[in-house]
Amino acid sequence: MPASPTTVVPPGTSAVTRAVTSAAATVRHGATASVSALAGRIAGELDRARRSGPLSQIAIPPCPEQLARLNEALQKPEPDLTVLARIAGSDVAMAATLLRNANSARYRGTDTVAVQTVGQALNRIGLRESAVILTEVLLRQAIPTRHPLLARFWEQSALRSAAMSFIARQLPGTTPELAQLFGLFCHVGVPVMLQRMPGYAGTLAEAAARKDRGLIATENANHRSDHAVVGALVARAWQVAPPVMVAIRLHHEIGQVAAGDHDDPEALTLAAMGVLAERAVRDHEGLAPDRETECQLAAALRWLGVDGDELADWQEPLQAALDEQTAR
Repeated sequence: MPASPTTVVPPGTSAVTRAVTSAAATVRHGATASVSALAGRIAGELDRARRSGPLSQIAIPPCPEQLARLNEALQKPEPDLTVLARIAGSDVAMAATLLRNANSARYRGTDTVAVQTVGQALNRIGLRESAVILTEVLLRQAIPTRHPLLARFWEQSALRSAAMSFIARQLPGTTPELAQLFGLFCHVGVPVMLQRMPGYAGTLAEAAARKDRGLIATENANHRSDHAVVGALVARAWQVAPPVMVAIRLHHEIGQVAAGDHDDPEALTLAAMGVLAERAVRDHEGLAPDRETECQLAAALRWLGVDGDELADWQEPLQAALDEQTAR
């Protein structure tokens, strides 16, 4: 889905200045964001890995036909509600999920009348956010997670998506819809590798037990690739917006990328927000802090210009947003 023009302000900027800078950026930029040089370099890296590298034998799940049609419809300057309703109505799970969300407390507001058609649901939720909801349904269908090691994988992905939406509404640098997509796709490489790479279940167990290295290093040691690369491959094959693809590829390398020369601040903002979202989800789920996430926290906060006080202020409303997501 196309990215909206955004900007990122320097680390340490106050919340007020961030808001002013974001508003000014909306005026400065044109309607269509160009693909960054960084996205081009990562696309080249992925192509090389597919041609002759460690991923040459891995089968990437094809983009579902409904998602391809949905993306095509949303590319138009004025998406046709009738076309979108037809796409959503072609699958029972998509239609039911839209109706359930449209009638939830989040979208219903003070309206006591329940929506009864897909078209009404699209109108109430909004086209772009409806597209994210439909993408989640199609992801779940295309990439099953029946392995015990991936219990609650998609439930946690939905929570991460909700957390990303909340954070993106507090800060400039990206749109809530792109943030939600990143939340859904962030770890999609894990179930793909589990299904298609022999011995990957053992790699997950090994990474959880080791104290000297994390998941990414263990994946590369055992398989010569990792879930960030595979997830980026899936996002590219599914024509997800380039900043989301880049953010997936770099979500374990925030400090290194932020310190270097790059031209895709939106992707880095998504990845940095992802660190905060991951911590919030683990807190909500009662899970112990993740070592790799905690190692990236300082770099993520610096990039976003968020301090500890601001993070603490978000704690209660962010957890409330996750409670709301769980209740759907």
